[in-house]
Amino acid sequence: MTLLNSVISWLIKKRIHQIELFKKYPLDVQQEVFTKLIQSAKDTEWGKKYDYKSIRNINDFKSRVPISDYESIKPWIERIMKGEQNLLWPSEIKWFAKSSGTTNDKSKFIPVSNEAIEECHIKGGKDLLAIYYNNYPNAKIFDGKTLALGGSHKIIEINSKAYYGDLSAILIQNLPFWAEFKRIPNLSIALMEEWENKIKLIAKTSINSDVTCLAGVPSWTLILLRKIIEITGKNDISEIWPNLEVFFHGGVDFTPYHKQFTKIISSPNMHYINNYNASEGFFGIQDQTESDELLLMLDYGIFYEFIPIENINDNNPDSLSLSDVKTNKNYAMIISTNAGLWRYIIGDTIKFTSLNPYRIIISGRTKHFINAVGEELIVENADKAITIACQKTNAIINEYTVAPIYFDDNKNAAHEWLIEFEQQPHNMEIFADVLDNAIKSQNSDYEAKRYHNLILRAPIIKSIPKGTFYKWLKYKGKLGGQHKVPRLSNNRKIIDEILNLI
Repeated sequence: MTLLNSVISWLIKKRIHQIELFKKYPLDVQQEVFTKLIQSAKDTEWGKKYDYKSIRNINDFKSRVPISDYESIKPWIERIMKGEQNLLWPSEIKWFAKSSGTTNDKSKFIPVSNEAIEECHIKGGKDLLAIYYNNYPNAKIFDGKTLALGGSHKIIEINSKAYYGDLSAILIQNLPFWAEFKRIPNLSIALMEEWENKIKLIAKTSINSDVTCLAGVPSWTLILLRKIIEITGKNDISEIWPNLEVFFHGGVDFTPYHKQFTKIISSPNMHYINNYNASEGFFGIQDQTESDELLLMLDYGIFYEFIPIENINDNNPDSLSLSDVKTNKNYAMIISTNAGLWRYIIGDTIKFTSLNPYRIIISGRTKHFINAVGEELIVENADKAITIACQKTNAIINEYTVAPIYFDDNKNAAHEWLIEFEQQPHNMEIFADVLDNAIKSQNSDYEAKRYHNLILRAPIIKSIPKGTFYKWLKYKGKLGGQHKVPRLSNNRKIIDEILNLI
């Protein structure tokens, strides 16, 4: 272990003590975060509008401040982008993270304050390393390079005081020196917008580096690794980077991709670590070696509330504080942050797997579901079912998406699955049957609608050519590390676009 590796690993492990404190006293820590947020913003325009000075407790806050989504807060953000300050947050905001989402073609511009950069996003990255070194004391990440595959990194100047770009671009501009020193690719490649050439250049320039760590979205990282194998003529990434030891991944459920990674990275020392970060904040880190559940990070300047998913469309839904949540129940996550997002619906649904400490899994999106006939299919159901079907039929998938086929004159509704297989199942009928039964075992509403095919027919599986989803993302102008194939849609817009490309 090099001296640098020893010193940095010692420094970041000091953070473990603080993490243990918020695990032990979660409600106290969240109360402190809440109080600090309210006090900080009391003299902003937003704080004056809702009289933050007179807010004495969380109930005052919930009764006074409305739940917001991007559309409701957008006029405030637009004013900040034009140069006004002290609207949502007291410190100067000059960075805006551009986020296209996965179901909406419109771009969102999420304000990113200096506090959010330092106390949330960068702190989250440091904690990812601290927890990893705590779990794997012999780790040697800093002996080599980290290959971080972000989105399009170009920073666009809105005016002399405001800039927007991917969150990854903003963070690169604000990384501590030691992180920049150990990161590849270099800025000239990282700043490229044209994704296909960027993948080729990253592959060519990273081959001779000693890469010890990968970070990114699984789907795009897999494309990069396959390009590297293609260029080198090797069969295994471990032949190219023998010291590679960890992939920090997020953005989508890793389970459907796991088999593909182990197929091209044979090293028995390889670890896969889950994390949950977004333009709006850094929320969770896998803290256990045997489970990819996420420890909810409670001291990043984010105050959490949760709405039961069945109440999300109520006119004024009641939210729950951390003290009131239950395990194995779907909640929409509501955040108030040190970048001036107040009671903001982030759009993700989560389930608590543990209340001591508070651990979660991402179960889907508030807008990513299928409810054509009352079946309430969510992404978690679909991901689990397709994993089971692959395991039982020896199949491997690259990507998939699902949409409903609604009633017509002669047939009941159905779910149509477009699946891009890396390895086809031996028998597609058996695959479909296993998939169907796996969903039934998880979702009683789906099972009821499937009873005797009275309302919902068996799923229709369509195997599509390799590269189809890549072509669709390219067609949509969504090539890049932050863009993902939507798993579920409650309409046929996306699936029909893909079918038209075939």
